[in-house]
Amino acid sequence: MTRHTTPKRTTNFNVRYFFRNLNDQIRTDRRTFILYTILRALVMITLVRSIMIGSIESAALCVFSLVLFLLPALAETQLRIEIPPLFEGMIYLFIFAAEILGEVNHYYVLIPGWDSMLHTINGFLCAAVGFSLVDLLNRHSPGLELSPLYLALVAFCFSMTIGVLWEFVEFAVDQTLLLDMQKDFVIQAFGSVMLDPTQSPHSVLASGIVRTTIECADGQSFVINGGYLDIGLIDTMKDLFVNFVGAAVCSTAGFLYTSGRAKGTLVRGFLIHRPGDTSLATISHDEREEAHPLEPHAR
Repeated sequence: MTRHTTPKRTTNFNVRYFFRNLNDQIRTDRRTFILYTILRALVMITLVRSIMIGSIESAALCVFSLVLFLLPALAETQLRIEIPPLFEGMIYLFIFAAEILGEVNHYYVLIPGWDSMLHTINGFLCAAVGFSLVDLLNRHSPGLELSPLYLALVAFCFSMTIGVLWEFVEFAVDQTLLLDMQKDFVIQAFGSVMLDPTQSPHSVLASGIVRTTIECADGQSFVINGGYLDIGLIDTMKDLFVNFVGAAVCSTAGFLYTSGRAKGTLVRGFLIHRPGDTSLATISHDEREEAHPLEPHAR
């Protein structure tokens, strides 16, 4: 009977079970619930305001954010995992900062570095997810024993892959819908082989650019003072670099923790585990040795 009922609950979505699980999480960690409630209320207020001023795009982003807020609980219900409260709170804050503050309230434009900060956090969180997934596989697959270094490398590569795929999404949206997701930069110099009148493969430098004039076929013209308009290249590479930083920090912290070179609850707070699991995701190698000093070392 157990063999038939367990997969059914994990593959078929049960609304009643989902909300019961959400209520259990509320009772388990009240601080996360308070944060969730505050952010959800702020999104609802923003949604009402967007509807009143007729901003359909902002209202859609608010609805999308409310759906994203349900994903952690949905993942726990369907995948039978536990997301630590610290990690879950970071997810809620990231969603709010990216969608509501960044898009609806235009923080991406108003606050320099807002986009870079979020991409750094995204790299960290994705690395934590990748580390946890491989760690779960490592601990629950018979005959499989991966080293802490391998776990860290996989987590880093997982995070960078997510970052690259997201840049693909931004590029595709910009090419099809012309939305400028890959933000523009004004630069004062660049080199290009297209500036060479001899059409040789030698880059010609254009420096000290003070103004760019854009003339369109329909008669429109635009003047960009201060330099030349770079359409997304610098933004893309900057996003990938800060994603690299976040992924490297998380992967290094995970490596030090699982190899027994570092202790503390901070790293533990970002490791997803199964309910009731007290193995590598919740205690480090040295902590296991302290709890069971007679057990042989695993190599």
